[in-house]
Amino acid sequence: MEQPKGVDWTVIILTCQYKDSVEVFQRELEIRQKREQIPTRTLLLAVEDPEVRVGSGGATLNALLVAAEHLSARAGFTVVTSDVLHSAWILILHMGRDFPFDDCGRAFTCLPVENPQAPVEAVVCNLDCLLDIMSHRLGPGSPPGVWVCSTDMLLSVPPTPGISWDGFRGTRVIALPGSTAYARNHGVYLTDSQGFVLDIYYQGTEAEIQRCAGPDGRVPLVSGLVFFSVETAEHLLATHVSPPLDACTYMGLDSGARPVQLSLFFDILLCMARNVRREDFLVGRPPEMGQGDADVAGYLHGARAELWRELRDQPLTVAYVPDGSYNYMTNSASEFLHILTFPGAPGAQVVHSQVEEWQLLGAGSSVVSCLLEGPVQLGPGSVLQHCHLRGPIHIGTGCFVSGLDVAQSEALHGLELHDLVLQGHHVQLHGARSRAFTLVGRLDSWERQGTGTYLNMSWSQFFQKTGIRDWDLWDPDMPPMERCLLSARLFPVLHPSRALGPQDMLWMLDPQEDGNKALRAWRASWRLSWEQLQPCLDRAATLASRRDLFFRQALHKARHVLEARQDLSLRPLIQAAVREGCPGPLMATLDQVAAGVGDPGVAARALACVADVLGCMAEGQGGLRSGPAANPEWVRPFSYLECGDLARGVAALAEERDKWLSRGAVEGGLHLCGDRTSSILAGAALAALQRAAGRAMGTEALIHAVLHLEQVLTTGGGWQDQVGGLMPGIKVGRSRAQLPLKVEVEEVTVPVGFVQKLNDHLLLVYTGKTRLARNLLQDVLRSWYARLPAVVQNAHNLVRHAEECAEAFRQGSLPLLGQCLTSYWEQKKLMAPGCEPLAVRRMMDVLAPHVHGQSLAGAGGGGFLYLLTKEPRQKEALEAVLAKTEGLGNYSIHLVEVDTQGLSLRLLGTETSA
Repeated sequence: MEQPKGVDWTVIILTCQYKDSVEVFQRELEIRQKREQIPTRTLLLAVEDPEVRVGSGGATLNALLVAAEHLSARAGFTVVTSDVLHSAWILILHMGRDFPFDDCGRAFTCLPVENPQAPVEAVVCNLDCLLDIMSHRLGPGSPPGVWVCSTDMLLSVPPTPGISWDGFRGTRVIALPGSTAYARNHGVYLTDSQGFVLDIYYQGTEAEIQRCAGPDGRVPLVSGLVFFSVETAEHLLATHVSPPLDACTYMGLDSGARPVQLSLFFDILLCMARNVRREDFLVGRPPEMGQGDADVAGYLHGARAELWRELRDQPLTVAYVPDGSYNYMTNSASEFLHILTFPGAPGAQVVHSQVEEWQLLGAGSSVVSCLLEGPVQLGPGSVLQHCHLRGPIHIGTGCFVSGLDVAQSEALHGLELHDLVLQGHHVQLHGARSRAFTLVGRLDSWERQGTGTYLNMSWSQFFQKTGIRDWDLWDPDMPPMERCLLSARLFPVLHPSRALGPQDMLWMLDPQEDGNKALRAWRASWRLSWEQLQPCLDRAATLASRRDLFFRQALHKARHVLEARQDLSLRPLIQAAVREGCPGPLMATLDQVAAGVGDPGVAARALACVADVLGCMAEGQGGLRSGPAANPEWVRPFSYLECGDLARGVAALAEERDKWLSRGAVEGGLHLCGDRTSSILAGAALAALQRAAGRAMGTEALIHAVLHLEQVLTTGGGWQDQVGGLMPGIKVGRSRAQLPLKVEVEEVTVPVGFVQKLNDHLLLVYTGKTRLARNLLQDVLRSWYARLPAVVQNAHNLVRHAEECAEAFRQGSLPLLGQCLTSYWEQKKLMAPGCEPLAVRRMMDVLAPHVHGQSLAGAGGGGFLYLLTKEPRQKEALEAVLAKTEGLGNYSIHLVEVDTQGLSLRLLGTETSA
């Protein structure tokens, strides 16, 4: 199914809690703008929340104000006006709270999915999936307004969710189905038969949840997706000047206003629900606030009163998507592993990772953006992300391991991990960058509670096993109910005499051997709790490290694809390297493959990939890509290649390439043009020259000589024209995928009288459109060397189709031949987009009712069109048809016959065969 047209966003805003992360996430948005080809006119903003705990509602109001300010400034206004919302599509994405399994939050949590058809290769994170859903599934068709999307959930939405926007006003929430059991820990909408929201329950009672259930027993879950019409957005924006809601924005905080924690769903939206009464709404408290904030109840009462006044009259409706799914990314390691793995799957899900075929990856496990060397074993249901590991390493079942590099691999040797979460973190401590490592159990709870476990055992068991005491972890005056995993100073971040590694946590699993030494080293380290560690996380270094590892494994992939001669396209990887500013290492790897492989075919493909890198860097600024041709600066490199010295030739090419790149423009001053050398004309010329020199050359040798000549002239081309024009009759040519190239020709036997019948139904039309096949042919070759999936499949279809065409000749079937012609032309257009001029298409459409089939000869782009007519001898009839058609230009129709003689030479009045 064709993907719906995407939303042309006016503004995309990503809200985040930490000031030092704003620039980091701004850059990530800009990377996606290049990668996903988001229009440059779309304003991308990463915006800091006014306070860490202003809630989703406060963050929404602040982001809306920032969007209105930027749009007002863009429109030339000197004050903020809501008028700019009337022609704007705004998307607000909330980063949400800290996430224990990814230092950059749920939005940048990487998923074990990939899109083989994507034009740019990249690791897919939750933010990418949500942007795609909002841009191509939920957003299309919506009127101007403001979309708000949380990033703390995984969504699945069908391509056409069937949401109607006819007559819409107010606010609309998107609900996805869930079971009543799942709803006990989440939000759910109560609606009437017209789709109006009556109430919103969070962790509702059994009776409340059942009241929301539909006939299938499922309930509409609060999914984190909201759309505000322009009218409602204006009302919401108006509250930013009213105390105490002004404290939700940076403007209020600038004036010293007291922050207020506001929920998007249980403050802003709840006041629009039809069954909610004012008195109940004013005294309620949102789930985000928790139970320990009674002192701000009065403050929240005033904020809710302002929301009621502005928004109560706005209708709130639900769009229910029954075929979608919703999974909140909780702080439970077990649940997180469940959504990242594939229970029951026959093998591992390996995405953007380089692993050896003999490495043991358990069923249902997943590996994302990793480079694994040596013996590595991964148990069922375990996850590896962003790791470069060198075995022997054995990771058992139920583990999540992330952020480890080769330097930390040794700490895992000899261990077998089970039901554990081991993570490496980039941190900044007083401006100095370092690494820290955390280890927790899969069953441990990250909730704030006085009881719980650590490393899947009770605290008392842990203390007894390791020798650690409660005063090592918590201050003596800390209340017992606050002593939990979140507040425990477990994780070393600095040691006075050495760098830290995973071993500084892993010793706790088996402290019997040399346990006292490890305990003393642990106690000597500066340690932080998970809560204390969060503000120290270096998110810029984390994302940079992930990007570096992605390209490191990508270089291994590129080398393997080329050396193993895999029909896998490297074009998406090339696009990624160029758009993210690191094409140098990729070109160096391609040079190494070309110089060292010893296989001319592999070397040619590697060098074609280098040319693709340069073409992507040029971004079309150098005109049509035609290559260096006979430029004298490239003579020396080519001379090495011609004599078979690949190493020196590739090195010389790289040297010249570096000179061109250092000039500040790629291909920018190179403009080459030339004429298409006809293959048949070249064959005739070579045959004449050979004959004049007194040499005998058979037709088979002539076919190969023309092929060589066209490469020397840089026009490219294959051998099909020579076979068709130099050899007589009806034939099929074949060549194996090997060097040296050898063309084999088989004569096709046809029924008696069929050649004459074919002559009576065959016409040739000069289209009046000249063509230059050189660039067209080069683009075809580049696409083949790039192994674009559509081109590879089409090439296989062309081979199969040629055999089917030969069979049609053997049967003597004109209709079947006509189908072959038409199919062949469609395949040629797939191989070379742009080879069909509009005037030619118009001509073919006019002729279609009168022919069995038709196709442009040669590479397309113009030239001659050949027809197989339904009726015999149709030259005059078709001339009359074309004469009635406007805009065809200087065309002509010609009679044509099958050549039964082949190439012949006439020398001094004597005719001789070639």
